[in-house]
Amino acid sequence: MAQLVLATCQFCVQKDVNDNLRSVLRQMKKAKARGAQLAHFSEACLSGYLGSELKSANQSHWTSLTQGLLQVMALAKELRLWVVIGCNHRLSGNHKPHNSLYVIDNRGKLVTRYDKMFCCGDHDNSQDLKYYSPGESFVDFQVAQVRCGLLICHDFRYPELFREYKKQGVHLILISFHMAGMNRKSYDKYMVTVPATVQSAAASNFFSVSANNGTRRLACPSFVVNPEGLVIDKARPHKASVLINVINTNDKLFDASSAWRDRCMKGIHHSGTLVRDKRSRDRKTL
Repeated sequence: MAQLVLATCQFCVQKDVNDNLRSVLRQMKKAKARGAQLAHFSEACLSGYLGSELKSANQSHWTSLTQGLLQVMALAKELRLWVVIGCNHRLSGNHKPHNSLYVIDNRGKLVTRYDKMFCCGDHDNSQDLKYYSPGESFVDFQVAQVRCGLLICHDFRYPELFREYKKQGVHLILISFHMAGMNRKSYDKYMVTVPATVQSAAASNFFSVSANNGTRRLACPSFVVNPEGLVIDKARPHKASVLINVINTNDKLFDASSAWRDRCMKGIHHSGTLVRDKRSRDRKTL
């Protein structure tokens, strides 16, 4: 049986790295005390988000971030806890940083890093692309025989990314968001569209999703979706919290597309056997 105890963590992300680090370490301890094997944190939760908490990469305290990540790694080793944590990742020269998720295993080792592929913006100097360099690689890893894939915020708007992870045999998608400090109009809209999009992706691909966020008002609360597309847990808005859920790949759930999904992914876009009939081919006859 493949079973993972997951902690979906949310807190108010600050400009100060040390404030964020204290929240991360505190929630790691809380997650472990409640039996978690993996703690999942939000987008840029250690560094702060460029264009929001930070106005430019020049405000990034890279030395403090490195020291903070080393503390997270040390505590992960002490607690025997896997951690997925959002942080800006410095690049060389004048290149803009990546918006990243670091994967730290329960021995305190950095296993891999996911870089947000779809940063918001319609050209290279607009919205998120003004501050960040996009990544290009899918990243997956395995905890307790549950294969996990990673996405960041705007990535969730692209169903092709979810489908690619399905092809790679992923059981659980971890999506880290930074949708905080919104105005009321945006908040009301995203409170509907974000869960709906995530639930659709979960159900059409039959995998679980952990979607977390920061809590600065106004912010969509973190939530967890099962492979049927149902929200099985949801945090209180604007409150620091740790959601604990068991991801069990052997749960007997209804998968509406199980019979034909593999064939569809190979480009055969129908169920059953096609008929050879002139009335089938003629689309202009009643």
